[in-house]
Amino acid sequence: MTILNVKSLREQVYEYIRDEMHAGNILPNSTLNLNQISDHLGISKTPLRDALIRMEVEGFVTIMPRRGVVVNALTIQDVKNFYQICGALEGAVVASVFDRFDGRHIAVMRQLNSEMRAAVHREEFDTYYKLNIQFHDVFLNLSDNPMIRTMLMPLKRRLYDFQRRPYVKEWELRNTQEHDQFIDSIKAGDLADAVRMLRDVHWSFSEQEGYIRAFHQRDAEANRSRNGTSP
Repeated sequence: MTILNVKSLREQVYEYIRDEMHAGNILPNSTLNLNQISDHLGISKTPLRDALIRMEVEGFVTIMPRRGVVVNALTIQDVKNFYQICGALEGAVVASVFDRFDGRHIAVMRQLNSEMRAAVHREEFDTYYKLNIQFHDVFLNLSDNPMIRTMLMPLKRRLYDFQRRPYVKEWELRNTQEHDQFIDSIKAGDLADAVRMLRDVHWSFSEQEGYIRAFHQRDAEANRSRNGTSP
């Protein structure tokens, strides 16, 4: 039995299920075994229900009355929608906080991006993902509007938190190059180009579509392999 800590039970259960998804122990389109989860964590159904309600709001699962809880697959259309929202919100943040950037922020982003590139070369993609979140948080945390980050995080979790996917290394390296261009625009004081790079390139579905489709094709193949099914 897993011993839970002093965090709220709802938060712990939420993180446990997300971790199981990320590890590939819970797959898209599967039905959650609620009794098994409750027994494993040694909890009642109440915190489990509360965690699942949050996961449904964030799009991870669909609660089907009297039929169970189904794990939602991430579709290409979902990705397209998420990219549009992330690009619009992050672009708006950069525009609103541009005069707050200083040398410290530029240095932090440079360092994080360098560490991201090194993580890709080491194929440590979990580390890469965490550093990527920190990179974007540098400017998101400059905003006076905390609701923006609250809206963005569930979308990014949906994009990145499912099972350990077969990453497209060239894509991740391209992302670090885009980060470099974004930083250069900030350093040059070019607001329009910084917003363009973030909204119209980095978070542009059309710009990234080839990599996105390759990524999800590999993911589908990995799922078939785990399930022992044929294309």
